[in-house]
Amino acid sequence: MSEHPEPDSASPKVVFSAFETELAVRPDDIDMNRHVHNSKYLDYVLAARFDQMERCYGMSMDAFLERGFSWVVKAAYIEHKRPLKLGDVVTVRTQVKEVHTRGVKVGFEIVKNHDSKLSAAGWLDYVMVHFETGRPAIIPEDILETYSV
Repeated sequence: MSEHPEPDSASPKVVFSAFETELAVRPDDIDMNRHVHNSKYLDYVLAARFDQMERCYGMSMDAFLERGFSWVVKAAYIEHKRPLKLGDVVTVRTQVKEVHTRGVKVGFEIVKNHDSKLSAAGWLDYVMVHFETGRPAIIPEDILETYSV
C-alpha cells in the first residue's frame, strides 16, 4: 500500500507553472572525483528557488521574513543521471507539485545547457515555519494565491 494515496480522480488536478534559473558550476563545487559533489545539486535547487521566489512569484525570501515566515526543507529526494563538471552551465527547472496546509512539494530537474541532457531530478518538501520559533505555520491564503501560478 502506498504511503500517499492517489488523488481523487473526480477532483481537478492543479498544474503549477515551471520556472528556470541558469547557474554555472563553480570550482568549489568539485569533489575529489573531479565532478560536482552530490550535496551541491541541492544547493543549486535552493539557489534557483531563492531566485525564482522574487523573479517569478514576486515574493522574495525577504518578504517572507518580514511577515515572520520562512521555509525549511522537511525531506529531499534526488536521482543523479549524469555528472556535472567544472565549466558546465545548467538550467534548474522547478515546479510546485503539491500544496499542503503547511507546505509545498517542489519538483526539480537540473539540465546541462550544452547538450540538454538531464543531470539530476527529484523533489523537495518544504514546510512554512514561523521565523522566530521555527514551528510550522499554516500558509496564508495570499501566499497560496501567489504560488498558484
